[in-house]
Amino acid sequence: MKAVIFGANGQDGFYLSHLCNQQEIECIAVSRSSCSYKGDVSNYREVEQLIHRYNPNYIFHLAANSTTLHSALFENHQTIATGTLNILEAVYKHSPTTKVFITGSGLQFKNEGLPIVEDSPFDATSPYTIARIQSVYAARYYRSLGLKVYVGYLFHHESPLRKPNHISQMIIQAVKNINLGKQNSLELGDVSIEKEWTFAGDVAKAIFTLVQQDNLYEAVIGSGITYSIQDWLEECFKLIGKNWQNYVFLKEGFRSEYKRLVSNPQKIKSLHWQPKISLKELAQIMYNSQTIPNNYNF
Repeated sequence: MKAVIFGANGQDGFYLSHLCNQQEIECIAVSRSSCSYKGDVSNYREVEQLIHRYNPNYIFHLAANSTTLHSALFENHQTIATGTLNILEAVYKHSPTTKVFITGSGLQFKNEGLPIVEDSPFDATSPYTIARIQSVYAARYYRSLGLKVYVGYLFHHESPLRKPNHISQMIIQAVKNINLGKQNSLELGDVSIEKEWTFAGDVAKAIFTLVQQDNLYEAVIGSGITYSIQDWLEECFKLIGKNWQNYVFLKEGFRSEYKRLVSNPQKIKSLHWQPKISLKELAQIMYNSQTIPNNYNF
């Protein structure tokens, strides 16, 4: 069996590749940067040639610049929306039995602080969410043509592979530096913001679980449990035996995109998936840079 992973250099690509290898599925890892196969998902000819050549059992479209900034407008449109169309059209023409996973986001829904489900209304609040929403409608269209196209709406998930601009990694790196005497303080915005802190390995398992069946094609993927940024600070600073309040300073007048973002993962859990890693364990994993925790089984 073969799987093509677009965006394989990100954290989701890493864990999905690892999981596929455990299942003895050959992975063709595609990325614009160094990877087993250098390619651009926004280039239709490259995508078509790749799919025609390998005729994979699975395709996972994970490629994106995970930012809602307007400056990423064209990059995210090309990578997320155009990339989705390129994959689906190539599969439709050359490999119609391939199962395709398209990444969605909890950010693309209207958020009133209540648990979000699959049929919650979309809300195009940024270029990033516009591209995600377009991808979902493309998935639904090609599904009507007979393709097996899955959408997983991913809520916040973390790992040691997170980039430094993400709040989870920003805090972890600050805690490490404070413990080593290399940093004296950290400035943050609103630490009362609540979101999910699911381990990315658990999310990869949910994605893989989703594409193993043929009854559910769209699912929100998250723990359904929220913690505040303050909760994360407390767990991280406990690791070095210090009080976060002595080191963290809050920006005046900071305004966040939301106060609480949470999923209702009832449907994905109906497929016998459950997240395994707790907030405390996640903090330890990230502090110790353990991409695959000890005794962790997918």
